[in-house]
Amino acid sequence: MAGHSKWATTKRHKAAVDAKRGKAFSIISKELTMAARSGGGDPEFNPRLRTLIAKGKAANMPADNIDRAIKKGTGELPGVEILEMLYEGYGPEGVGLMIEVTTDNKNRSAGEVRSTLSKNGGSLASPGALAYNFQRMGQFLIDASKTDEDSLMELAIENGAEEVINNDDHFEVQCAITEFDALSEAFEKAELATESAELAYIPQNTVQITDKAAAQKVMKLIDAMEDLEDVKSVHTNMDADPSLLE
Repeated sequence: MAGHSKWATTKRHKAAVDAKRGKAFSIISKELTMAARSGGGDPEFNPRLRTLIAKGKAANMPADNIDRAIKKGTGELPGVEILEMLYEGYGPEGVGLMIEVTTDNKNRSAGEVRSTLSKNGGSLASPGALAYNFQRMGQFLIDASKTDEDSLMELAIENGAEEVINNDDHFEVQCAITEFDALSEAFEKAELATESAELAYIPQNTVQITDKAAAQKVMKLIDAMEDLEDVKSVHTNMDADPSLLE
């Protein structure tokens, strides 16, 4: 979602953290397993795994759950094959959606994503139909009350950030995918907490929504999509004033 819309969504969903905690644990567990499978189970030598362990702890994920997920990835415990899928779709008002899924059953996930889009005024797009308009990048959202622009700019740029955007009540830091782990570690060492830290699909062109009812329709679809067990994240090129999302 465009910067301020993404921020509004992040803050809005904080109110539902407890209700969705079980799903959050499930998503993080899958990511931990995949990271351990691809890079090994030692966080000292696997930056991605180290970042995910910190993410799990920040979400109050029990240490046993974290350890079990890692061991599934290293083969110390049995586990199912987990796949990463990306679906592209259109929402109300023609906004584009990039839907990231981690699943052990791609047929189930595809059916749920397609059905949710259809029920909420959207449709599934063919692969590549929207990807050209999104750039895969690291994205961090930081509350403006936690730091000042000059300090953040110095820390971020020194550790691989490409851009620091001042959106008044929050900062958005963008970086290349290859710099994500290093930048995450830099923020952690500086004890600078982020409201959101992820590999996101950043839209190169946005769809401006100025009508509250239209914006609410898009948000209803995003909420429904994020409620699906296998959906990790949803990115869109909608650009709307935060007041329209309340």
